[in-house]
Amino acid sequence: MHSCKKRRLKLALSEVALFGILGGMTFAAKMVMAAFANIEPVSLMVMLFAVVFGKKAVFPIYVYVLLEYVLFGFGLWSVNYLYIWLVLALAAWLLRGMTHPVGWAILSGLFGLSFGALCAPVDLFVGGWNYAVTKWVSGISFDIAHCAGNLVMALLLFVPLRRTLERLYRGMGGSTPGNTGTDGAE
Repeated sequence: MHSCKKRRLKLALSEVALFGILGGMTFAAKMVMAAFANIEPVSLMVMLFAVVFGKKAVFPIYVYVLLEYVLFGFGLWSVNYLYIWLVLALAAWLLRGMTHPVGWAILSGLFGLSFGALCAPVDLFVGGWNYAVTKWVSGISFDIAHCAGNLVMALLLFVPLRRTLERLYRGMGGSTPGNTGTDGAE
């Protein structure tokens, strides 16, 4: 007889608290920066969550997404938020051994630049080819701002925040996947 074991991500109570706080802090930081169109700390935080927490990154990411839904309701963007942050998290997780801040800045900047393109599949499904392309092209200036903001934030903050989160998580008894040292040099 073949038994199928379900693989579940088990969380300690301290992780539940930490991930809730981090998701809430990510949302709060985005709201504080809302006056700056498409310049936000969410991309930076998603990369950090993926690198430091591995698969458990989904928890603070979706706490953030849930808070977006609670405050802003639902729309087309809501569907994008179900997958778009996971694209960045997967890319960051795959590159988790990278230690140089320029690499993280490039990844984050490219994500910001491609944000509209990553949203296009939903637009294509809803409105067809012309709608998706028109919406993407009309938003390129926002993607450029998103790229610049992400690049600068990751360049300045990724390495020190990674060190801080890893130290915090290890101090709580968590294991950090891909901890290869974060001295900022290769």
